[in-house]
Formats: sequence, structure tokens, C-alpha cells
Amino acid sequence: MTEPELVEDFFGVYLLYCTNPKYKGRTYVGYTRDPNRRIMQHNKGIWAGGAHRTNNKGPCIYADKKYFRKMVVIVHGFPNNISALRFEWAWQNPTKTIRLQHLNLKKIPRKESEFKFKLRILSEMLRVGPWCRLPLIIRWLEPEYREEFPPERIPPQHMSICEGPVKSRNLKTKDINPIPPDEECLLCSAYITNGQTKITCLNPNCELLCHITCLAELFLVPGEYVPVEGTCPFCDLKVKWGDLIRKMKGCAYTTDVEEYSDEEVQDIAFAEDPSWMQDCNYDL
Repeated sequence: MTEPELVEDFFGVYLLYCTNPKYKGRTYVGYTRDPNRRIMQHNKGIWAGGAHRTNNKGPCIYADKKYFRKMVVIVHGFPNNISALRFEWAWQNPTKTIRLQHLNLKKIPRKESEFKFKLRILSEMLRVGPWCRLPLIIRWLEPEYREEFPPERIPPQHMSICEGPVKSRNLKTKDINPIPPDEECLLCSAYITNGQTKITCLNPNCELLCHITCLAELFLVPGEYVPVEGTCPFCDLKVKWGDLIRKMKGCAYTTDVEEYSDEEVQDIAFAEDPSWMQDCNYDL
């Protein structure tokens, strides 16, 4: 059995698929911080914390087999629970969110299953703002259900598509290192106070230390609210913004200075930038 990948500070939105013959093909979109616990709750029923919509629809015994709801795919790497919950709501209500109204998404009668329709909605969501700017990870937990994205709806290049189990580990405040006094931002030359957030490079040999807002301004390109990637001004390492924030929050990460990997990309809250909050707080 494949060893689950450990992901810290986890916020995920998942798609369930029902294998119960009576309800086969039914789907459910939900939010979780612990996918392994959540799928057990769905299959045990509402008494164990499952959702009302999935209650009494699995598991069941049919022809000497036990059928469960399966968590087929999960999207994670959201900066916080609010961002993930907004994504969940939009996925559940594609005709109500202003982000997708221009697409007029409707299920194609007799040609498109509920499952394929949900995946089509997902493919559109990943290509509109604000989600198209986040370094999200599309993870197939059940590879046999994996569907490839159509060429015209492939997610942005900075998003990762992978498969395999995942295990969440949520960080505590004490995991984040406090800021020592009198540290100087190497980009603006001002001191980094306790009320501000500092950020460093992924390269352990790099001396970069600066305000998160200073580096964000350097990485931002016209039309963006949140940086996607950029080049370190000190060591010239090309980095993804989500990995920098991941390190800042104390998450474990792996990187190779010579050949940087795109795997395990995540974006944690960029709360210091008012434009980020403005973008995420639009009514969906």
C-alpha cells in the first residue's frame, strides 16, 4: 500500500462518489481539514458526524459485498478555511456564484453523468480568479476514477496534479518561530517588528530576509492579487510563492537548489496584503 503523503496546514475540498447500487453515481462536495477522518464519518452515517445528504446512502451490504462512498478527488493548498469554504460553495452552486455565471454551466442530459459534470465544473473553477492564482493541488485519492482534464480546460501550470493517499497535520501557533528583535528587511532596509511578517528564501545558503509584503511587491505582475512565482533577488533561485509561505508557517518542505521540484506546492494565508483580502471577500 502506498504511504500517504504528509501535508501540513491542510485545507481541502473533496468530491465523493457513491458505490451503493441503490444510489450509485451520486456525488457530494464537501470541505475538510482531515480527509481520512471525514470519509469514515460519511460512511458511518450522521451519528458519527457525516453529512445529512450522505446519510443512509452507504455503506450497505449488497450481494455479499460492502459498498462505500469514496473520496475520489480532493483539491488542497488553500490559504485558509475561508478560501476553501468559498471554493466548496462555488463547486456546489456553479449557477449562483458570480465567478462562473458567464459560463452558464448545466449538466448535459443523457450525455453527462453527475460525476463528470462535477469534474467539468472543477476544471472551469481552476481557471478563473481568485482560484487560478493559487498554487492548488488536485489529488486523485482513487486513481481508478481519475479523469484527464480536456486540453482546453487544463489547470494553470503552477498547479500540481497527483494521485495517492494523503495525511493531514495541522500546525499550531507554537510551531511558527517568533521574530527576533532588530531584524532588518534586506529589500527596504526597515526593521521587521513583531507586528509584521518576515519571509526567507527556500535556499538554505541564501541570506534573503525581508518583509512578506516587500517580496510580494517584487514578485507581483500586473493583473495579479497574489504572487504565483518569482526569482529570489539574492540567489536567483526560481521559487513558487506557495512554497515560501509554506516555509514561513513552519511546514516541512523539500527543495533542491539545482533542480527545484513542483511537488507539494501549497499556499498559506497572505493576510498582510489588503488586495488579497479584497479579492477573496467578494460575494460569490
